[in-house]
Amino acid sequence: MNELIKVEIKNDIQVVSARELHKGLEIAQRFSRWVSNNWNMFDENVDYVACTSSTPFNSKHPDGKQQELQDYTITIDMAKQLAMMVRTEKGKEYRKYFLELERKWNDPQEVVKRGYAILQNENTRLKIENQAMKPKALFADSVATATTSILIGELAKIIKQNGVDKLTVHGKEIAMGPNNFFKWLRENNYLISRKCTDYNSPTQKAMKLGLFEVKETVRALPDGHTKIDKTTKVTGKGQIYFVNKFVDKDGNNDDE
Repeated sequence: MNELIKVEIKNDIQVVSARELHKGLEIAQRFSRWVSNNWNMFDENVDYVACTSSTPFNSKHPDGKQQELQDYTITIDMAKQLAMMVRTEKGKEYRKYFLELERKWNDPQEVVKRGYAILQNENTRLKIENQAMKPKALFADSVATATTSILIGELAKIIKQNGVDKLTVHGKEIAMGPNNFFKWLRENNYLISRKCTDYNSPTQKAMKLGLFEVKETVRALPDGHTKIDKTTKVTGKGQIYFVNKFVDKDGNNDDE
């Protein structure tokens, strides 16, 4: 697959430059207007992050000075949606390109491969001390289950069995366990906390990060009606994400 645009990996998420996408899509509208017309449907720090990019003041300038321009680092999902909105042949080309990138990124074998890469990088960074074996064991268990989705309670048990005994919820330390892990996920905006039909379902943020999937099963009731039960499960990517968060930051609420 030929590279249409430079793709970078930041915090285990594929991202591209908004300015490069604007140029590649051959949009006649100036960049700032394009942003103001389309960015309101996306969430800052979830779909995009503001940044700057450098470009020469003038190609004929003798000292090659650079100027800083407003830019945005945007996710592949956001880039795909922006390409769809262009409704040109270029838009179709970029949309297909981003779809293929997503397909390869989410392939189970690639997920496991990235998990091992994270494990290797962590092992080289960790200092040799008594606590070194705890994160290594956490990563080993997480990667071992990363090819399939597991229940949230199962992930809590894996984390606890490998030495993480405490969680911080509402500023207080509480014991690590399935019920308290649910509390931590709700407080940190990974699960919906409102007491409604979507209670304990993944938030929009968590779904966009690919941390969970919702399994639906149909159950027959005695009166002849059917009921759909929804179960939230942690994806392979989610298992690695949460293990990485607890190993590096002890579950603090500052997203990678």
